[in-house]
Amino acid sequence: MIFSTTFFVFLFLPIALGVYHLVPWRFKSLTIMSFSYVFYGWWRVEYLLLIFLVSLVSYFAAQATVISQDQRIRKTALIAGVSFDLAALGFFKYANFFVENFNGILTFAGGATLTLPEILLPIGISFHTFQSISYVVDVYRRDAPPARRIADFLAFGAMFPQLIAGPVLRYKDLADQFLRRDMTLPLFTKGFYRFVTGLSMKVLVADMIAPLADRIFAHPQPSFLESWLGVLAYTFQLFFDFAGYSAMAIGMGLMMGFRFIENFDAPYLSRSITEFWRRWHISLSTWLRDYLYVPLGGNRLGTRRTYLNLILTMVLGGVWHGANWTFIVWGLWHGGLMAVERAMGAKKRGTVWPQTIAWPFTFMLVVLGWVVFRAPDLSTAAEFYAGMAGAYGFGIGLDIGWQIQPSELIMLAIAAIICLIPRVRLGGGQQMPAGLQTLVYSSLFLLSASRLAAESYSPFLYFQF
Repeated sequence: MIFSTTFFVFLFLPIALGVYHLVPWRFKSLTIMSFSYVFYGWWRVEYLLLIFLVSLVSYFAAQATVISQDQRIRKTALIAGVSFDLAALGFFKYANFFVENFNGILTFAGGATLTLPEILLPIGISFHTFQSISYVVDVYRRDAPPARRIADFLAFGAMFPQLIAGPVLRYKDLADQFLRRDMTLPLFTKGFYRFVTGLSMKVLVADMIAPLADRIFAHPQPSFLESWLGVLAYTFQLFFDFAGYSAMAIGMGLMMGFRFIENFDAPYLSRSITEFWRRWHISLSTWLRDYLYVPLGGNRLGTRRTYLNLILTMVLGGVWHGANWTFIVWGLWHGGLMAVERAMGAKKRGTVWPQTIAWPFTFMLVVLGWVVFRAPDLSTAAEFYAGMAGAYGFGIGLDIGWQIQPSELIMLAIAAIICLIPRVRLGGGQQMPAGLQTLVYSSLFLLSASRLAAESYSPFLYFQF
């Protein structure tokens, strides 16, 4: 089940919200948990056990760090909880990748290869694992109180608004909200407007640009114009797809009284890669900082170690996105650039690039990175980069040109304007008069609903992570 379907928008979500607001306070976490398990089980019911076990082990590991006064027991519980979470993630997400690469070595050496049944990647496993790890670590550090009830933690771990593609939540940021939270009509209305904004970003913008990006990335040896058009289409598709999901998740959270972390802040206006990661996928970059970069030593162990920590953190962030060498290279690209900016004084001066080129130069670096992020393998990425350099000609060929729809180019231009003009923002629309606000969001909802009824299944891009 995904958000951008008529079934979810017109049946599942209204029933879930209706039951949630009707039940007494003491049953609200159980209601969230129950509907979340239905939501996840709609995809693959057998993987509910995995989600439940990861949450359960994390909960009791954290409890052990609270109950015991023996530091050795506390540390053992921490290691056990985190290790279980990482083992689950590692097996389902990376087992096939390691076997495939190990078989490549064995084949080169003339040995027999290993066989492993194809393992289906559970959707949302990376987000769920990171949230579970942060809970165990925060409770161990005494940075967060343990969940008052196991039902609260299970609801947190499986919360359907953000279970599949974030934002990455930390229990310590929601702990007080499980004790009490506002559930008012103005907040519900604000959440609905935010949900409609995200739905419109997905079905009216991202899904209309997607065919253009898909066609060009599937085309062998794209020309200069074709490759640049394709990567720009993907650049804006990815933002509107992922930021759209985040907006829908935040909106549904508000409709239930929860306030989730914002996940995007006009990232394509950044003037350095360092700034980009303060604006793009904010919940992930915050998690990587607090649970990887700082534990690795951060900037406390000298200049060279700081650069290494930046690179390692971003490489691990790349690996988190998927079991593919392309994500490792993408992490190296961003980590290396952040290390270079740090060496040039980015921590003190913000941007280190000349003011006249800081924004376009940063945007180009980000776009170049999206090529290897989108490509299925490194050879395809290399071919695409060659096309961007003009190795396969400069014009748009007839085999691509006749397929390009005017609506795709128009929506691509609109997406670029929204992302690249500072005055344009995608928020809750609080600046509009109430009457105009109702008209605008009602119209967007009707347009989005019309697209949902007419279009086929279109999953969110971050479901694969």
